[in-house]
Amino acid sequence: MKKVERINIIMRYINNRAHFTISEIMHEFNISRSTAIRDIREIEAMGMPLVAEVGRDGGYFVMNNSVLPTVRFTDNEIKALFIAFMATRNLQLPYLKSRHSLAEKLLGLISQNQQDDLVLLNQILLFEGTNPHNPDLLDLSDLPHPMLEQLIQILLKDCYLVVSVEEGREIKIYSIYLMRLYREKSSWQIEGLDLEEGKWRIIPVDNLTDVKPYSGKKRISKKKIVEQLKKQEEAINLVLELGPKAIAQFKKYHPLKITISYTNPYQTTAILKTFINVHHPNELNEITNWLLFLGGDIKIREIPKEVVEGFQGRVDVWRTSD
Repeated sequence: MKKVERINIIMRYINNRAHFTISEIMHEFNISRSTAIRDIREIEAMGMPLVAEVGRDGGYFVMNNSVLPTVRFTDNEIKALFIAFMATRNLQLPYLKSRHSLAEKLLGLISQNQQDDLVLLNQILLFEGTNPHNPDLLDLSDLPHPMLEQLIQILLKDCYLVVSVEEGREIKIYSIYLMRLYREKSSWQIEGLDLEEGKWRIIPVDNLTDVKPYSGKKRISKKKIVEQLKKQEEAINLVLELGPKAIAQFKKYHPLKITISYTNPYQTTAILKTFINVHHPNELNEITNWLLFLGGDIKIREIPKEVVEGFQGRVDVWRTSD
């Protein structure tokens, strides 16, 4: 941990305590006594009003007019933050390495009664993917692909990227404008416009070997990119009417880009309109599987013949297996 980052964290740590000792700082931040004393002196020099207590067990008091405002949470806000931590475990989300420090700061801001409530919640609440024998809030076994955080750091500056992608035994390089970074079927995906070929690409983050900012001259404006995306979305070729059973299945799982519009106030019927790229074999196969997953409570208004052929191919396979 860098010195500036450590001092900022120490300031927040001591700001929410009436009293602390050098030994506590040493233990909490794994630093030597001399480093702890130097950090405390720098914090004092920055204006935090500390009062030293003389004696063998002496320490420091923080005066009421502290530099940093005290953060206070309601009981429900504490539980909401804690449950959000728990619910996102095993999802391979970025920045999970910060979960440990976030949890420590949160625990340092709340009362003992609130801490006891969180311990009990951690024991009785289990979410999908949680090991019931080790429901540890700070478990970091669910770290995402190492390229994900690097990708996000670059995206915060520029959405024009050069990505190296492992495809079979080859490494291919694409210049893209990234429109979306999303997680589907436990895998992070990039969706964007190929600046060289003018086509839309979906690239699994797991297949990335390198990401760099794009320095080429073929920069299409974001306005034109959005217009091109809208043209694609207008080319609707799949229209379905969904009954209550199909809607229930839709809620369990649906591809990210597909949405439904309810057609009655009780939300028991709905209509689905979307574009299926029939020239993309993987997408065609996934849609065929998903439509079978929806079940029989659907009425088809419009469907590409390639999808129908996909259904027929499945039936032929089942007959052969019999």
